[in-house]
Amino acid sequence: MAELELEKLSMDVAAQEMIKKAAAEGVETIFDRAKAMKPCPIGIEGACCRICAQGPCRVPPPKKKEGETAADKKQRMGLCGATAETIVARNFARMVASGTASHNDHSRGVAKLFKEIAHGEAPGYEIKDVAKLRRVARDWDVAIAAGEGDDAQPRPKEAIAQDLADKILAEFGQQDGEINYVRRAPKKRQEIWRKHGVVPRGLDIEVVELMHRTHMGVDQDYHNLIKQSTRCALADGWGGSMISTDLQDIIFGCPVPIAGEINLGVLKEDHVNVVMHGHEPLLPEMLYVAAQEPELIQYAQNKGAKGIQLAGMCCSANEVLMRHGVPVAGNYLHQELAVITGAVDALVVDVQCEMQALANVAKCYHTKIITTDDRAMMEGAPLHIPFDAHHALDVARRIIREAIDNYPNRRAPVLIPSVSSPTIVGFSYETIQYLLGGSIRGSYYTLNDNIIGGRIRGVAGVVGCNNCRTTQDSSHMTLIKELLKNDVIVLSTGCAAMAAGKYGLLTPEAASKYCGPGLAEVCETVGIPPVLHMGACVDNSRILMAATACVKAGGLGTDISDLPAAGAAPEWMSEKAIAIGQYFVASGVYTLFGVTWPTTGSELLTDYLFKGIEEEYGGKWDFEADPEKMAAKMIAHIDKKRQALGIDKARERVLFDMAMRRELEAAAGEEH
Repeated sequence: MAELELEKLSMDVAAQEMIKKAAAEGVETIFDRAKAMKPCPIGIEGACCRICAQGPCRVPPPKKKEGETAADKKQRMGLCGATAETIVARNFARMVASGTASHNDHSRGVAKLFKEIAHGEAPGYEIKDVAKLRRVARDWDVAIAAGEGDDAQPRPKEAIAQDLADKILAEFGQQDGEINYVRRAPKKRQEIWRKHGVVPRGLDIEVVELMHRTHMGVDQDYHNLIKQSTRCALADGWGGSMISTDLQDIIFGCPVPIAGEINLGVLKEDHVNVVMHGHEPLLPEMLYVAAQEPELIQYAQNKGAKGIQLAGMCCSANEVLMRHGVPVAGNYLHQELAVITGAVDALVVDVQCEMQALANVAKCYHTKIITTDDRAMMEGAPLHIPFDAHHALDVARRIIREAIDNYPNRRAPVLIPSVSSPTIVGFSYETIQYLLGGSIRGSYYTLNDNIIGGRIRGVAGVVGCNNCRTTQDSSHMTLIKELLKNDVIVLSTGCAAMAAGKYGLLTPEAASKYCGPGLAEVCETVGIPPVLHMGACVDNSRILMAATACVKAGGLGTDISDLPAAGAAPEWMSEKAIAIGQYFVASGVYTLFGVTWPTTGSELLTDYLFKGIEEEYGGKWDFEADPEKMAAKMIAHIDKKRQALGIDKARERVLFDMAMRRELEAAAGEEH
């Protein structure tokens, strides 16, 4: 395969090496399939309806001429008369519903485990972060002390957790009222949601109702469909995702800065390599424990290996990376490539973003695909070992043993790219607060002060997947580097955060190399990278909390929509991304997507999402395939918000001597 063609597929030299190896060995990958299969031009616009058996109905775009005739309009309807607006809105809504369901179902599993831990029914797990348990309990009106006044005594962590678990689990089935975490949002934002009737009632009901509305012959007004899509998405961002982030922090520990390493070079030829792939940290946490047990290490050595090497893939990787420093083999488009190294003895999958083609690729090598979740079976996978929270460590040990037993079966030439990069990760909302102000006086005031003073121009969230319809990681990197150059600090999650790590942007040293002078000064002073790795897909809720903290710290308006901030998913591909984007838009954030956009089949609907919705929620969608133009749009939005706040003028920086300080203190005394 020509070098030029490889560079078009991925900018990652490790990926290029494995794509070349796959071609030489006659192994098909997603890159081959993408070349052979072009996307449907009608479907990519969201203008194909297949929700009943009278179709599918494909609605062509409007004719490029002045005015449409009645015949033209009829041609732009489905058999039932559904317009392009209705069809495209339904398809968009179903993406939101599926994305929300994926996060909220993840959250439900974590909440159920949390309850079992609280009752002592999940051996091997424990409540590690008691301080966060108490903070979260207060948010749910769960008592953290028994008695009153001087007689009050701290309640045991198990008792607090039991009450908290019951309240959280009840919210999944709640039918009326409001979900709890809405109260965390700025008051102005809460008022906007209530005004438009989009505050979620519960976590499950909004998904069910949205799916009902998209059934044939139900909701046929695109404004109304988008309204329920908003309500559903908020049940994700301010509901299920926020719950899972909080509970995972309580169970496994709130992330703090930790060193890690990323890319295929983390695999070791002389070790048993176990790659954990998916999105839920419940089993990976136990695999981390099991892989360190002397008995299993000795078992591996008896089979001829020097030891056991754990590595992550996708968001399961992010979870164990930011809590334990477990190395990462790669992001979404690396999953087949890891197998192609010939060195992966077991690829352990749970839910979300696993390609079914993994089973076919694995047959060409010795890799054993092990499915672990009854919700996510894979045809052709040779082994299913269901995760069981009551015997989690035993399950993990069995999986590690399966990998060790498979180590002697390697048959293809092993080729591990000597490519990896160091990272510093673990920037939870709480960690950022501590770094900016310490444990006693921690707040986001310091960040706000640097934004007001102009050293930091604004904040950007860059998140989302890889997409094989564009050069892997290229849009992420072009966008992020352009933002950093213009003094915009970047918060990142998911595969986008991994991309930043692969090219050296998750280290403090990156600040002097990539940032404008203001942002570089701040990063070097605090000792942080210019791109802050905040976790997995569900941890986009951390970005919501950081934005809320900026509002509450003062000086940058009274709502998230006032902040000089923007969000982007330049290489998105999954329905989860649409749900995430919709809850950011509904939270007041200007949000851009790249690669493609799923509502272009309706000019009216797209115009509403890109313009009209801003009048209601203060945030809006946008689409831009060119990452440099995307950066320019984000920076222009940030500058517009700075101007509205009156902080767009450069301020002279003055170093106060003692005489000036005394004068300032005297003036302050006179005012009081």
